[in-house]
Amino acid sequence: MSHFPKPPEGSWTEHYGIDTAPMSYEDSISPEHHELEREAIFARSWLNVGRVEQLRNKERRYTQDIAVADTTVLVVEEVDGGISAFRSPKDGESGTGPRPVQVDVWEGFVFVNLDDSNTASLRESLGRFASGLEGYPFGEMTQVFKYRSDVGSNWKLYIDAFAEFYHAPVLHAKQYVSDESRKLMSYGFEALYYDLDGPHGMVSSWGGMAPPKDPMMVKPIERILRSGNFGPWDKPDVAGLADLPPGLNPADHPAWGLDSYVFFPNFMLVVWEPGWFLTYHYWPTAYNRHTFEGTLYMAPPRNATDRLRQEIAAVTFKEFALQDSNTLEATQKMLETRVVSHFPLCDQEILLRHLHTSAQKAVDAYRETHAPANHSAG
Repeated sequence: MSHFPKPPEGSWTEHYGIDTAPMSYEDSISPEHHELEREAIFARSWLNVGRVEQLRNKERRYTQDIAVADTTVLVVEEVDGGISAFRSPKDGESGTGPRPVQVDVWEGFVFVNLDDSNTASLRESLGRFASGLEGYPFGEMTQVFKYRSDVGSNWKLYIDAFAEFYHAPVLHAKQYVSDESRKLMSYGFEALYYDLDGPHGMVSSWGGMAPPKDPMMVKPIERILRSGNFGPWDKPDVAGLADLPPGLNPADHPAWGLDSYVFFPNFMLVVWEPGWFLTYHYWPTAYNRHTFEGTLYMAPPRNATDRLRQEIAAVTFKEFALQDSNTLEATQKMLETRVVSHFPLCDQEILLRHLHTSAQKAVDAYRETHAPANHSAG
């Protein structure tokens, strides 16, 4: 029996009209397919390259490497307050200076598009999920913790790992006290709500409410600091947190804990009920490698206690990420054996299926006009 209501069709996957057949992961193990994704997706999509707060330095600029496009992007704040972006020249291009690229900002997030012929605006590309998040106090969360790792797996596989949550009670069991861990595993997991918009997807989940119903559900240090797995327990005094944007908690569930958005192709935004957010970026460096970047954003600490609460949340996040990434290289190697070619996905893996389907559609559209017909992921 389901813990939460499902659509009339009986499953989220069928509700959104996505094929339910076993899925191939050839797109994650094919060097040829990776080359197509570089051109079809990363050379033609709006890519998030940070936030405007990164411009608050003496030079009023910062850079972001985009290895999958063989370039580095320079973001600059102009004298009039506007923002410009430039990319490094590619091999074979005449001249040596940086080349201007399209740049735009949504809610403080800076995006670039490397396609000179692009006519789709950033706002149009981000769709209704962006509309539903507008007004959240992203700009007030200026205490930042960053992590970066080189991961031996295809970029989509790490998004897969973060796009479903049912693994958490098992893979992250040691993050909880033993009694709570056993209870969570016996209960199982289901999300509150899923939604799709073009190539983007989101999942809304219960959990992470602060403080917990029973303090003994968490470890002693979490009880002392009032912080832990899901961030500080005490919501910061930030305007905008009391009246959230309409896109958050779409199920309007009292147990809501977080909403996780996959903005295609490689940007994830997670908003937590206790009043903070984080972002993930997945930058491909090869068909079987990518650079993962995780960034936590919280309100500035008012005192040493606030800072300690944030530090334990940041360290806990690092541990979560290490546990998730620990499985990815083994997954990549297993897939590359091709012993099993197609895999059944459950309803809670709808965002996984949607990501790979969306990426394949972009590649297919590109191949129709640019690539030889025999270049296929199978």
